[in-house]
Amino acid sequence: MTEFELKYGTDTITASIPGAELLCARPFVAPAAEATLICSALDAPIGTPPIETIVRPHETVAIVTSDITRYTGSEIYLPQLVERLNRAGITDDAITIVIALGIHRRQTEAEHRKILGPLFGRIRIVDHDCDDSEQLVELGEVDGIPVVINRTVVEADRVIVTGTIGVHYFAGFGGGRKGLVPGVAARETCMATHFRVFNPPGVGGKHPLAAPAILDGNPVHAAILEAARLVEPDFLLNTVLTADKRIAGVFCGDLEQAHLAGCELALRLYTAPVTEPADLAVISCGGAPKDINFIQAHKALDYGVRALRPGGTAILLAACPDGFGHPTFFDWFRYQDLAEFETALRAGYQINGQTAHATLDKARRFRIILISGFSAEQTAAMGMEKAENLDAALQMAYQELPENPRTLVIPEGGTVLPILQEPGFRIQESE
Repeated sequence: MTEFELKYGTDTITASIPGAELLCARPFVAPAAEATLICSALDAPIGTPPIETIVRPHETVAIVTSDITRYTGSEIYLPQLVERLNRAGITDDAITIVIALGIHRRQTEAEHRKILGPLFGRIRIVDHDCDDSEQLVELGEVDGIPVVINRTVVEADRVIVTGTIGVHYFAGFGGGRKGLVPGVAARETCMATHFRVFNPPGVGGKHPLAAPAILDGNPVHAAILEAARLVEPDFLLNTVLTADKRIAGVFCGDLEQAHLAGCELALRLYTAPVTEPADLAVISCGGAPKDINFIQAHKALDYGVRALRPGGTAILLAACPDGFGHPTFFDWFRYQDLAEFETALRAGYQINGQTAHATLDKARRFRIILISGFSAEQTAAMGMEKAENLDAALQMAYQELPENPRTLVIPEGGTVLPILQEPGFRIQESE
C-alpha cells in the first residue's frame, strides 16, 4: 500500500490510501540556481530594455508585489531588483513597495518581514487599501469599468509589477496584469472586472471561457488587462514556481509579453493529464499559504473536481487558520438555490459571493468531504460534509463508493490543474 504525504496548513499528514494514483505537477528541473535565473531574466527582459536603463536617477519607483496568500519568491527577487535600481541612481528612500492586497486584509508585521526578506526595515512598505478614497486615483473607464488605482502607484515616476504566475480558476492565469487589477485597484474596479465571470443576463450562468488556463476569449482576463493598461507600468518581474515553491523560471519585461511567456511555462508545469475520471479525489491544497483561508482553498477544490466523474467524491484538506477569508463570505450561503443565488449576485455582486456560489455549485455536482477547522454546521451550510481527520473522511467516502474505487491523490491541489485530455488551450497573443 502506497503512503502519501499531504500538507495541511504548516503540518504534513502521512496517509495510506489503497489503490490510489498520484496526480502532481509535471517534473521540472530548473536550468539554474534561483538567484541566477533572476539575474539572467533581469539582464535580458522580454519586450523592454533592462530596468536599469528605464529608470533615471532621482525618480520615484513603486514596486507592486503580492500579499501573503501567494508565495512568489519575493524575498529572493526583491533584493536583486532594488540593487539594480540603486546602481541606476534610485535611492532607497525613493522606492516604495506596495502590497497588492486587492480586497484582502492588511498584512501583519511578521508577514511584511516574510514578503520583503532582507529589505524589511530598509525600504518603505505600504498595504494597498481598496476602500480608502484618499489613497485612490481615477484613471478613466474601459468598457464601462471604472479604473481606480492606488495613489502611490499612480504618482510614482516608475511602476514595477512583480508576482508569480499560476493557473487561476476564472482569470485563466494569475500574475501579470492581476498585480495591478485587482492587486492595487479600488473595490469598485475589482468588482466590475470580476463580474465578467458571468454571461450576459439574457444568457445566465458562468461564461464558459472564464476558466483556468484560458486567456483567449476569457472576459475576465480581457477586462483586467484593459484596466491594467491604463496604469502604464514600466516593467514586470514574474516567477513560475515548482510545486515545492522553488523558482522554476523568471520572466521580466513588458507587462503582456513577459506574462504570456511565463504562462507558457506554467501551462506545461501545472497541467496533469487524467486518462479516466476518478471516483474519489483526495485533495490537499498544498499547505500554507494555499489553505490560509477557504477562499484560497476553494481554488484547489475547483481544480481537483475536474478529475472526477459526475457525482464523484472529493476529500479536501484545508486548514484555513484565517477562517473563510472575508467577513461577508459565509453570509452568502443563505441562498441555497443556485438560480436564486445567481440572481442575488447579479443584483449586488461581490467577489466573495461569486466564490461562495462556485463552492455551492460544486457541492451540488459532487460529494465533498471537508477536513478543516470549521464546524459541522458551517460545513453543511456550504454544501459539504465535515470529517475530523483523513481516516474518518475515507471511511465516509467508501460507504457510498463502488468497491475498489478509482482514486487520485492530489498533494498540490492549489497548483495542479487536472485535464481529461492533453491541453489544447490557446494563449492569446499580444496585440
